[in-house]
Amino acid sequence: MQLRYAMTGLVVALALAGCQRTAYDYSSSPNAGPAPLTAQPVPSVQGGQLPPVNNSQFPAAPTATPASMPGAQAGAMAANALDVTKESMVGSWRVNGSCDMFLTLTNLGSGSRGGTRGCVGELTAMGSWEVSGKQVLLKDRSGNQLGSVYKTADNRFDGQTSTGQQISLSR
Repeated sequence: MQLRYAMTGLVVALALAGCQRTAYDYSSSPNAGPAPLTAQPVPSVQGGQLPPVNNSQFPAAPTATPASMPGAQAGAMAANALDVTKESMVGSWRVNGSCDMFLTLTNLGSGSRGGTRGCVGELTAMGSWEVSGKQVLLKDRSGNQLGSVYKTADNRFDGQTSTGQQISLSR
């Protein structure tokens, strides 16, 4: 029995011997730290008045034409749109190649819960969505329509916001 206690003690002693601190011990030699870096010269900062803006260097603002109006392109897309089901929309979508949209089947008002991550502009307020015919309506948390998209190919939807910003969903 005492042999068992002796062996257990030996194993514990060996295990504790292996638990030594392996990090650098700064207390043993306090002046052995790395040498401080030398400051680099910085050029002086200049100040002064900027020249006045020359408005002639900027192009003229575009004029609205019937082809660029928000409803014009939507009508063309609706005519060529593919059929869409609510179930096929569920999941994660990449918006304009720069942010993400998540669509679920959880009810929220008249539509289903949805949202965006990393988007800018109107889509930051997206809270729900619903399928209406061949289009997918994107809505804010109050139920106001933010935009709509149409299925143009497998795993691709194109459309625009209510202010005319182009939207492209893909996965």
